[in-house]
Amino acid sequence: MVHVYNCHPFSSQQIVQVEQEPGLVCCGGGALFVVATGGCKVEAYSLEQEGCPLICRFATMGTVRASATAVQAEERARVGVRLLGHLLRGASQRGSVQMEIIEIPMSERPVAVACCAVTGDLLVACEKTLVLFTLKGQNQQNVGPNQPNSQNTAQANSQQNTSQGNVAVLDFDRSFILHISAIKPKKVALCAGYIAVQSELEVLVLKLEASNEPSPVEETLDQLKSDDPEEQTDFFVMPRHQELLGDRAISCDIPVSVEKTGLEDRGHYSVSYVLFRRFTPEFFQGCNVEETQIHSLQFHPLFIKNQALPADEPACVFCFFSLPNAGYLYSLKGGVELISSYQYPEKVLEAVLTNHLLHVVTRNALQCFTVRCAALAARIVDPYIDTTMKGQEMDHNDTQRADSTGHGWNLYVIDTVPPITLYQEMVEYSQSYSEANPEAQSLRHLLSEAHLLLRASLLTCPHLETEEEEREEHPQSTTRKELEAALKENCAHLGDCFSRGNEGNCHLALPYYRMSGLSIPEVMARNKPRMNSPHSYGQGFNFYLKHYLLEETQQILSQEAADEVIDIFSQSEPLQLMGVCSSPIMVHVSPSRTLEILGRLEESAGVSVTLTITMATLALRLDNRTLYRQLMDRHSEMQLVYGFIEHPQLLLHGAGGAQHAEVQPTALAFEMAHAQPGLLVAALVALHENSKVKLEQADHVFKELGCESCLQVDFWEGMLMASSHDPVIQELLFRVASVYIERLTHTNPDPKLSHSGQRKRSLKSADELIGSCSHFGALYPWLTVLCPVHITNSQHKEALHKLQSILCGPSLSIASVVPLLEQISEDTLWGFSLHLLCATRRGHYNSSIEELLDRCPQAIIAYANHHLQDRHMALWWQKLLPELCSRTRVAMDNSILLAALQETLVVVSMETNPSEFLELIPDDGTAAYFVPHLLTCSQRHLTA
Repeated sequence: MVHVYNCHPFSSQQIVQVEQEPGLVCCGGGALFVVATGGCKVEAYSLEQEGCPLICRFATMGTVRASATAVQAEERARVGVRLLGHLLRGASQRGSVQMEIIEIPMSERPVAVACCAVTGDLLVACEKTLVLFTLKGQNQQNVGPNQPNSQNTAQANSQQNTSQGNVAVLDFDRSFILHISAIKPKKVALCAGYIAVQSELEVLVLKLEASNEPSPVEETLDQLKSDDPEEQTDFFVMPRHQELLGDRAISCDIPVSVEKTGLEDRGHYSVSYVLFRRFTPEFFQGCNVEETQIHSLQFHPLFIKNQALPADEPACVFCFFSLPNAGYLYSLKGGVELISSYQYPEKVLEAVLTNHLLHVVTRNALQCFTVRCAALAARIVDPYIDTTMKGQEMDHNDTQRADSTGHGWNLYVIDTVPPITLYQEMVEYSQSYSEANPEAQSLRHLLSEAHLLLRASLLTCPHLETEEEEREEHPQSTTRKELEAALKENCAHLGDCFSRGNEGNCHLALPYYRMSGLSIPEVMARNKPRMNSPHSYGQGFNFYLKHYLLEETQQILSQEAADEVIDIFSQSEPLQLMGVCSSPIMVHVSPSRTLEILGRLEESAGVSVTLTITMATLALRLDNRTLYRQLMDRHSEMQLVYGFIEHPQLLLHGAGGAQHAEVQPTALAFEMAHAQPGLLVAALVALHENSKVKLEQADHVFKELGCESCLQVDFWEGMLMASSHDPVIQELLFRVASVYIERLTHTNPDPKLSHSGQRKRSLKSADELIGSCSHFGALYPWLTVLCPVHITNSQHKEALHKLQSILCGPSLSIASVVPLLEQISEDTLWGFSLHLLCATRRGHYNSSIEELLDRCPQAIIAYANHHLQDRHMALWWQKLLPELCSRTRVAMDNSILLAALQETLVVVSMETNPSEFLELIPDDGTAAYFVPHLLTCSQRHLTA
């Protein structure tokens, strides 16, 4: 083997001495497995212990032609040797450690084998089939060498229930067979349900999932056999280059079917196509088929530290394969995507992917490339991490003959440089680019590679030390704090690169500066143009500054820094000054100086609503109310509302965020609440309807303004006039009904008082709401009879009329306010009118007629004329007529009842025929009273 010295980025190597020439090697589970060339002997070494000591060696029944990642039992577990499914005793031992060996008989000649790094399942590829073996644990009765293995002895040992009674043994169950005859496997890979098959020029990736129903698209085995290409044609057709991702991969013309073996559980398995890639040999370049074959097929799972997924489910699964001149890296979970392609400077014989680097072996060198696996995983942790929105060691084995006694061959296990060390070297190397040309693409590329290196370390390293005492015990270890500090430094350098540029990707300055943790003054200092330099601030820096100001962070700039920001935008993007001035970060900006700058902008760009409002806000900060009124009077109320829609930060800080985000009114909002309440309410209604503020946020604003009992109700009423969202309407109707009921029941002084002690009327009266809002209905005519003549409080009367109006309207859910109405007594006529309204809206006409005749009979005809119509018409003679007849007989003063009876008889005579009318006449000797109406009914019937 080749002995590697001082090969960057590798830091050290360990020598593993073996007795015979190594043929095949593989690593997994912290162990190195070495198969002797041309023999049936396997040796296992521990990579986790100093010196890589031998674990055990064992022989196989035949020559080993392929190897896969090993699966080990629990540490120091004593297990027996199993051959062909039989438990044997007397296994070879070394240091009281035994290795479990399972050899599985196959009906076809195996071509390749793969082991899942997540589950330990085994995939064996034959010429036309793929056989999956599921790793399972079993409990075997531990029988001593001097004890008979009889049933009675086993039962006795079982009854003792000692800790030595059962031993965990690993075994494989043949789960199912995939028939795949249209591709000849050369190598396979298995990981977390994904299966990859590689031929000379093709790669097919499948996803295997358990299901309760059989797959409807499975083909029969006879069809698959008949589709064998060797049987159909005698000539060779050169396939075209093809890449099919996701659902499109099913059109690759490689049929696959699942054959159940009967040994697996009773469920079904479905196969979906994930990826297909076919390459065409480039003969025109002098290459033959053998020189362009695919190699190094590999799945690579990536587990994120503290991930929300189950511990055995990787956050990402990557598929890598390589040609001699190029490598391809795909991401499979959450959508198939080619995330990297690698162009090799020379022919590559083998390649291996790790969390940090891609290692490739050429004829003369061992080379490393950075990988983008961590960048994709970082997006899973934070989807907006790099947007304007918001295994660590590689064990490579090679051999050379060793001038040593007792061992003829050495294996060299190479360790990589720690990520933080490699990053520091990359930073030093980048300084030469930075001094020569800060905007060079090479500098950005190198810093981006360093970023990926650090990101991978933070996401995947499970053993980062955090405590000082741990650092003392392990002086060479890297702490998370060091990695995080390095990442912030790297993000700052990347932000500098993109901020100075003017090309299309200059917007990336924002996410990198955000991740760096630098303050705005620190970023401005890093981007300040040099003395006598013709260059001003770059587009990337302006983009960062503008959007960072709009994000409304907790950071507050000093007056000096805020004034510098104004100067930057006045020179680069003067039209952005309105949004900049409205940012809460700029609260300490000099108002007089900024007002002067905005005045010059108005002279050059012309008058605009947002510019006027911004200048008015600055005039308020100067306490120049005369100038404030002059500026605000320039535009109509509707124009000002449009200005607030365009820049809501002029009115509210934090608007447009999450449902319960903190929203604070500006000084302008406080002034408008006092001097222009109608404009404030109209602006907040418009902001809500344009999704710039949530309902709960608006409630918080009115609470901060100290007018939640007056302007807030005006806002709710305005929302009812403007909103078309039914859930919002129902919520608002309930709110205003609750307020009206509270105002009617409280005898304390009206809470709607201004600071001067004068009463403050609502912005909209009941008549105005009835005329402009469909949710407020016109008052029923009979309510005028019950009009509360004794109410002298105008606010009390207004609340009553508004409550009566929404009870008469079509939108309010009556059931929601019935519990609230229990607070209102029926002793007064106005209180009685509200309860009667609710009973009527709920369809309780019989009881309502009785109550109305008891309390206010003079309103009964108006009530009946309005409600007893259409399908309720029969109540005139079924309920109202009998009630009036019985009450008239016993009443002392029956003039009102008699008048109502006369009106009722007129309606009854018009709506019934003579025979029906006769049945309605009481038999108490008062028939003469009804004769005129009976005559009218008869005459109407005859003419009809």
